[in-house]
Amino acid sequence: MRTPVMVSVMPVPPRRPASLQGRVFRGSRVVAQGLLTRTELRSRAWRPLFRDVYADARLAVTHRTRCAAAARWVLPPGAAIAGRSAAALYGAASVADHEPIDVLVPAGTRFGPVSGLVVHTGAIAATDVAVRQGIPVTTPTRTCWDLAQWLPTEDAVAVVDRLANQRLVALPQLRADSRTWIGNRGWKRMARVAELADAGAESIPESRLRVRIVLAGVPTPVTQFVVERDGRFLARLDLAWPHLKVAVEYDGLWHDDPDQFHRDRRRLNRLLGEDWIVLHVTAKRFREDFDGFLAELRQALRSRSR
Repeated sequence: MRTPVMVSVMPVPPRRPASLQGRVFRGSRVVAQGLLTRTELRSRAWRPLFRDVYADARLAVTHRTRCAAAARWVLPPGAAIAGRSAAALYGAASVADHEPIDVLVPAGTRFGPVSGLVVHTGAIAATDVAVRQGIPVTTPTRTCWDLAQWLPTEDAVAVVDRLANQRLVALPQLRADSRTWIGNRGWKRMARVAELADAGAESIPESRLRVRIVLAGVPTPVTQFVVERDGRFLARLDLAWPHLKVAVEYDGLWHDDPDQFHRDRRRLNRLLGEDWIVLHVTAKRFREDFDGFLAELRQALRSRSR
């Protein structure tokens, strides 16, 4: 009796037409053109982004890639990428590649829900939308308005800070505009965000820290305050109350870099000779013990006020 011979069959690699490699495309169109069958479209060679929208699985799909795909093949006429996604396209916010895309759809348009999109509806003027690298996106000013409505104040201000820091919006004009919107639904939120915003902020965490301090009733600090001695640079401080010589430094991820850590500590040690009080806040303490830090800050300010 013969022993059965086992034959291993290698899986057939998925077919990858050259015309689709590195591209995002509409599935139904390539099937109609005969480039792929529906079965082949479901292979590991292709990655679904939205319904009937696919990307080459070897393509690095970023948030911007998904925004462009949504704008081209998913959004209805008159809609635009908005909110945090719009800010990310302007380079003023960090949005993870997998996070949902904020979109603004004209009021009265029936659309959604769509997996991968956060759909907002509202009035959109023609002047509220710009085209950036082929993608319809709300203008920086309209983006600020939407951020003020859709996000907690602390988060909205942090993104508006970045837009202002990059000179995409001018805060005096934004504050003036917010006063002209009196009576419109949401104008108070916009006015509050515009008032709290500061173009000097250099990072999202620093912005959140500053806003939370101010909302707690502490006087507004100066951002990125430069300390000099006899006209020579000594240090630049994240947040400062110069007349009291009190400062707050946010210790972010850079503290894992020993060289940076020592440079900053040496820089801040110089301030001790200038009679400054410098408080430090880590990301962990900001999350878990903000009240304790706030008590220390208030004590420092009170001690100097005397």
